[in-house]
Amino acid sequence: MESRMTKISARGDKKIQLKVIPGHFATPQSHITHYLDLTTMRSRSSEALRVAEALAANYETSIPVDTIICMSGLEVVGAYLAETLTRAGVYSMNSHQTIYITAPEYNNSGQIIFRDNIQPMIKNKNILILDGSITTGETLSRAIESILYYGGTIRGIAAIFSAATNIAGLPVYSIFDHRDLPNYGSYPASTCPLCAQKQKLDALVNGFGYSKI
Repeated sequence: MESRMTKISARGDKKIQLKVIPGHFATPQSHITHYLDLTTMRSRSSEALRVAEALAANYETSIPVDTIICMSGLEVVGAYLAETLTRAGVYSMNSHQTIYITAPEYNNSGQIIFRDNIQPMIKNKNILILDGSITTGETLSRAIESILYYGGTIRGIAAIFSAATNIAGLPVYSIFDHRDLPNYGSYPASTCPLCAQKQKLDALVNGFGYSKI
């Protein structure tokens, strides 16, 4: 599978490269035509910093950010994003005058929850959601619902790749989008054309990685 991998450079920074593997993959919500490998972006500090700086450029200093919710294990990128936004003059309205970085938790039913000790980072706070790859937007919609339930105000959505430009009425700012992957497709499992063509699944994938079948 790795032999099919190609790299796509970001338009704003050629040193940010998205690793793409074409094939037939199953996510918890859909079947997709490309797997996007974000491993080094979330774990290599130099790449995480570049990603954070590229995303930070989308946000005006007039937009307050108290907390960054990191989906898909993006806490390293989130920490750099908080630092970059602070240097740029983005202000936080919490009493500590700093930006919190945290991640959601999933209960046994798949609901997104925040424990009692984390809830003060959400309630009455200005939230920026950071995600890796957004396809159907279903997981992100559940995150938005959870944040609103716990009393947060969502100020923005940032992603490394997004097939959607708008989710729940909120714009999505991403480094890579459909212009970079014009052949990217996402389908319900019941109507997947790759399944109809009897193309075998290459792997099960989620925001953290893949498991070959």
